Amino acid sequence: MYDYNIGLKLISIEKGALRKMKEKVVLAYSGGLDTSIIVTWLKENYDFDVIAVCVDVGQEDDMAEIEEKVLITGASKVYIEDVKEEFVVDYLYKAIKSGAVYEDKYLLGTSYARPLIAKKLVEIAHKEGAKYISHGCTGKGNDQVRFEVSIAALDPEIKIIAPWRIWDIKSREDAIDYAYAKGIKIPVTKEKIYSRDRNLWHISHEGGDLEELTNEHKTDMYVMITPPEKAKDEASYVEIYFEQGIPKKVDGKELSPVELVKTLNKIACENGIGVVDIVENRLVGMKSRGVYETPGGTVLLAAHREIEQVTLDRQTYHYKQLVAQRYAEIVYDGIWFSTLREALDAFIDKTQENVTGTVKLKLYKGNIMVAGIDSPFALYDKGISSFGESKLYSHKDAAGFISLFGLPYKIKAMTEKNKEGNS
Repeated sequence: MYDYNIGLKLISIEKGALRKMKEKVVLAYSGGLDTSIIVTWLKENYDFDVIAVCVDVGQEDDMAEIEEKVLITGASKVYIEDVKEEFVVDYLYKAIKSGAVYEDKYLLGTSYARPLIAKKLVEIAHKEGAKYISHGCTGKGNDQVRFEVSIAALDPEIKIIAPWRIWDIKSREDAIDYAYAKGIKIPVTKEKIYSRDRNLWHISHEGGDLEELTNEHKTDMYVMITPPEKAKDEASYVEIYFEQGIPKKVDGKELSPVELVKTLNKIACENGIGVVDIVENRLVGMKSRGVYETPGGTVLLAAHREIEQVTLDRQTYHYKQLVAQRYAEIVYDGIWFSTLREALDAFIDKTQENVTGTVKLKLYKGNIMVAGIDSPFALYDKGISSFGESKLYSHKDAAGFISLFGLPYKIKAMTEKNKEGNS
């Protein structure tokens, strides 16, 4: 016979256990100024367990130190996710093949990393049973859009906590004061206040004296690249071999995806290659100035452009330039997990089928010059292009071509002349 008193006691115990179980929030943690103070702020303002997630996309931080720091600050648990190879293979290879550059300058280093980080945050939220994800993006930046749109595309039921859109902290100076007041170790000071984001592809610098457009940026801010005027006095030559648009070898040596980017970063940095200073149009409606160091990426995109120019026909090459611009906007705007991006990837992959061969570049004090191209699929034919005699091309044929090509303009001129005669 069932004892209802025992049943009621069991129900009471279960309810008590449920009350003690805290909600969980997954925090995208970098160890920078914003995320360093967010752990404490979340603990003060929400009765949550904070699960910190540091996604290693090649920022070269001491991950053991980051783990120790975030636990001291108050996180209940830490995940360190090494995704460097996934970053190169699934994101940066697409960057190279697409040739996407935002507003003619920005090689989209931060933009490519954000959807991958968002993907890992969602995966860990599912694993931990967390209903919330938090990030340290400001309410003025692009990254809040990139994170939140990506998260919504992967799991629309996850809720976002964005402290910069909630708290009373109004500036980086306020954030520094908060950190000092709470005894939180931070990597910046009011004197060295640049906001930076680094990964295997680049490092960005924003804020501080860059906010005044009349200021020349200071080369001592560079973290990766030797300033061109201080680069070595002799030129460096580098050969990059591509297979269907993907870089496989440097100077004849096959390298892993991560090592290939690291190797080209080193070579480019020594030669002052890859710095841009841009006033870009942010997605959120304002213009913003940033200085980006993208050493190996600058060399890779330059080499890829050269091999494409000899392996793609005119119509495909020109149309792909339009696609590259649109692709850059998609990546910049944070709509990576979209049908349009996938569809453009299919087009781009088709164009890359014959983009195979070796490009030799000369690097010197910030400059990149082509020093040779070799491809079994080159559409350049010396026998046709030479000023000498060619069996495949007759100079006489050009007259008929020009007559037909110029016919619409000739007709237009004749029509206008007739109008003048009748007036």
